[in-house]
Amino acid sequence: MTELIAGIDRSRLQAFARAEAASYAASRPRARAALEAGADVFLDGVPLHWMRDWPMPHLPLVAKARGARITDIDGHEIDDFCLGDTGSMFGHSPAPVARAIKAQAGRGLTYMLPTEAALNAGRLLCERFGPFRWQIATTATDANRFALRVARAVTGRPRVLVFNGCYHGTVDDTMVTLQAGQTRNRPGLMGQVTDLSQLAVACEFNDLTQVECALARGDVAAILTEPVMTNSCMVLPEPGFHAGLRQLATRHGALLIIDETHTISSGLGGYTGVHGLEPDIFVVGKCVAGGVPAAAWGLSADVARRYQAADARRPAGHSGMGTTLSANPMQFVALEANLRDVMTAENYAHMEAMAARLEAGLTREIARHEAPWHVVRVGARVEFICAPGPLKNGAEAALAHQPAVEAAVHTGLLNRGCLIAPFHNMMLLSPATSRTQVDRLIAAFSAVLDILFAKA
Repeated sequence: MTELIAGIDRSRLQAFARAEAASYAASRPRARAALEAGADVFLDGVPLHWMRDWPMPHLPLVAKARGARITDIDGHEIDDFCLGDTGSMFGHSPAPVARAIKAQAGRGLTYMLPTEAALNAGRLLCERFGPFRWQIATTATDANRFALRVARAVTGRPRVLVFNGCYHGTVDDTMVTLQAGQTRNRPGLMGQVTDLSQLAVACEFNDLTQVECALARGDVAAILTEPVMTNSCMVLPEPGFHAGLRQLATRHGALLIIDETHTISSGLGGYTGVHGLEPDIFVVGKCVAGGVPAAAWGLSADVARRYQAADARRPAGHSGMGTTLSANPMQFVALEANLRDVMTAENYAHMEAMAARLEAGLTREIARHEAPWHVVRVGARVEFICAPGPLKNGAEAALAHQPAVEAAVHTGLLNRGCLIAPFHNMMLLSPATSRTQVDRLIAAFSAVLDILFAKA
């Protein structure tokens, strides 16, 4: 009997993967030679261990990137739909941001003092995301970590409620999973000696009954959630889910933290702005400064007052929040330029149109090949998932993940000139992405499926 993986004959998938890997390796001799000569100074040969997750035989080396195109040192021109895994969602080196960085570079890189650009960026953060009281961090991981510290300080409670399969950066407290209905440390955590179930409780996304049961114990300081589950096979919220979270958090005295770091793709103001969510704390990072490392976390007026009261009562000493290079002038000029000149309604309209075109094209090709897959989109973020859908929660998302298929398709698309994220088939559409680029990706996807789903 033929063994199928995501509807594909296993032997055909393996043959395709071998052929695509060989084609990739043969086409990038300069990158291979450079890596062999110089990469051993890094642990495991990469400067960031996540880079090992790319499925190609070896990494390319980037020579330059502009707009939605990357050029590697072997001369390949690549349509970039990964965009730094959201970090460059508004395109590589948006012109207003690049100009602002160049100007600031001659005036100093960090002072630990504010600038006029800081004041402008704060005003623009309010205009884009709402009248929060802001703090600036370097990464969304830091922003989420500090937001949790605030939530615990103002509520006096220890736990955070997160959703099974969630991703909020590398915040230790959120690295839990559900096993037989119990919150447990995620398998594979490096060097983690704490029982994280003392700090967190995991529920399934879209399950308000589970959430209410967890909150009823009275020890949850905050619900920390993305509006849409990402960094897994993407899961959309069911109707009424976010309204239910808001009601339950209020009823049980917990804060609601919305992490928009990935769902900023949803439109102007992120998913919160587009859908009218009402968080107590708002977090955004990655692309908010146009590719410069920056994140922001904001407190509602009520939570800000509660935090200030708690801060006034605490003993003298370090609060344990903040990092020296955060809120530096380079971040502020990039934030100001990106929020004002790049993160515009016009650019979002273009991104949405390109994403809708991609969604329709991928869906059409999946149907034409009778593949048991589906496509999901949130604004400018699109994923094809190698399983039927829609998915309801993190448990279903984990089962839908098909690493062997995803790795082979990823390399096949790259060999045809299109780069998607190495994680969960994610694609982003930037203001610089053209219809021609979208159509090239759809054509490459079709060519890959022609081989994988060829009729016997």
